[in-house]
Amino acid sequence: MHNMLREIAKVGIGLFIADIFCGLWLYGAGLLPMTLLGVTWTSSYIGPGIVFDLAVILLLAHYAWNTRVPLRSPSEKGLLLIAGGIFLVIALAHLTRLAFGVSILLGDFAVPLWVSWVGVLITAYLSYASFHFALRRR
Repeated sequence: MHNMLREIAKVGIGLFIADIFCGLWLYGAGLLPMTLLGVTWTSSYIGPGIVFDLAVILLLAHYAWNTRVPLRSPSEKGLLLIAGGIFLVIALAHLTRLAFGVSILLGDFAVPLWVSWVGVLITAYLSYASFHFALRRR
């Protein structure tokens, strides 16, 4: 039962990430304000919505990848080390962008620097968690 709930949490993470990208896209494309199902969405809802989505993502990620049982095979440990390394590289890339003020354009949308702060926090946590679970004593 716990494995199924963890897999559902992983799907939920993907949905909340998609919600963040949809909000940023709506804001960047100038489609706000917009009325959907009787609710008028304005650009002032984007910031708090992203903060809420990130908080839920962190909670779901903690539940989905929090292993209470020791790793049973070397392949699990190896995969966690690889994932931790990839997340570490991405966190360092975000830090480099912040240090040098590199601008990124996605089509006509200029990605603001605060996105890299969020990227550093999330990927650094995921890197730490991956290494923690991979190197934990039995």
